[in-house]
Amino acid sequence: MATLSDIKRRITSIQSTQKITSAMKMVSAAKLRRAQEAIEAARPYAQRMRDTLEEVGSAEANHPLFEQREKKSRVEIVVITSDRGLAGAYNAQVIKATEGLVAAKRSDSLEVSVTIVGKKASDYFKGPRGVEVSSSRPVGPNVNYLEAKQVAGGLIARFEAGEIDEVVVVHNEFASVMSQPVKVVPLLPFVPPEEETDNGDAAEERAPYEVEPNAERLLASLVPKAVEVELFRALLENQAGEHAARMTAMDNATKNTQELIEKLTLEYNRARQAAITSELVEIITGAQALE
Repeated sequence: MATLSDIKRRITSIQSTQKITSAMKMVSAAKLRRAQEAIEAARPYAQRMRDTLEEVGSAEANHPLFEQREKKSRVEIVVITSDRGLAGAYNAQVIKATEGLVAAKRSDSLEVSVTIVGKKASDYFKGPRGVEVSSSRPVGPNVNYLEAKQVAGGLIARFEAGEIDEVVVVHNEFASVMSQPVKVVPLLPFVPPEEETDNGDAAEERAPYEVEPNAERLLASLVPKAVEVELFRALLENQAGEHAARMTAMDNATKNTQELIEKLTLEYNRARQAAITSELVEIITGAQALE
């Protein structure tokens, strides 16, 4: 049976842990506000970029990054996780989805390699997982466009050179503080979504744009930029989702420590009462023996 000093020591230790988890929750909440503002600002830009490409691409202009290859042999999967843990199942669900995608692609007789952004995925796949890692880098404390541009540039160069035939991005999407679902998003070949209209005829509803000097030259500049924006958006989604997941995890941890403190306090009071009762019995017994 634990002594009073042992129980008191445990209570003190858990109280210290509670202070840490509470502080981490507040830090994540502050970071989440900034990350949420960033992703909410990036989403309309990324969507408008796709809409513009869909409008320009209607002129049947071609671009190497639009090429749909009938015979595919190699697929690159971009895995985005966080650098740090203590975020519940946030990183585990991305890794699990990646392994499922790797198995699905291999079942189609395709070679698979991964580009990793985030230390958690890097630590996982550097082990004996049987997956080729093309490159690996940390996310860093703050997502910046230059990082997305560097990763996208390498993928574009390999796609155009024929080294890879398809690129898929796996990341968490920030839906809300309580929800960060995994998204599997095709990145290359880049296919803008078709514009939807009530009558199903996008051409009739689209404004009569005239592209100068021509659609090919515009796409040559616009398409690589759109790929960079899509990857940048995925990194921002991951950043916001990480802070939300960590805030939720630390909130749950703080509540759990409080419950444990209350349980141990009750145990301490019972043990203390038992000790006092035992001492009183000994005193009374001793006094009666002296009479």
